Amino acid sequence: MARKDAPHYRAKHGAGETPAPALAEAVKKAAPEGRLSCRAAFEVAGSLRTNPSEVGKAADLLEVRLVECQLGLFGHGKGDKGKPLRPASSVSGQLEQAIRAALREGRLPCAEAWRIAADLRIKKIDVAEAAEAMGVKIGPCQLGAF
Repeated sequence: MARKDAPHYRAKHGAGETPAPALAEAVKKAAPEGRLSCRAAFEVAGSLRTNPSEVGKAADLLEVRLVECQLGLFGHGKGDKGKPLRPASSVSGQLEQAIRAALREGRLPCAEAWRIAADLRIKKIDVAEAAEAMGVKIGPCQLGAF
């Protein structure tokens, strides 16, 4: 959820919704000071064998802020430091082709960016920087942040 909505993340969801107790406990434990990093959210999802979107929803319901996007899109500080993503100076043909093939309605889903990074054995942020250079927006987020 965007910063303008903070701290009302739970408003994205139905009134009265609550996360499963084990999930709520894991999110709280992984979110010191009410901030849950993308990496920690995926660790929670893996440890509980649940979908990352459920962890993101639990974070919203608990008014926990998602930070430190592994694609460099948000949560790394204030101002320009908040989004360390910069357009790549060049994009290989292989990477450009992979990104274009993965587009859904003109956007690169976060999950597809992760898959491309794994397939090409490059950093996730390298895929995001290539997409930025190509003018391709990334979304939706696997955690539901955007």
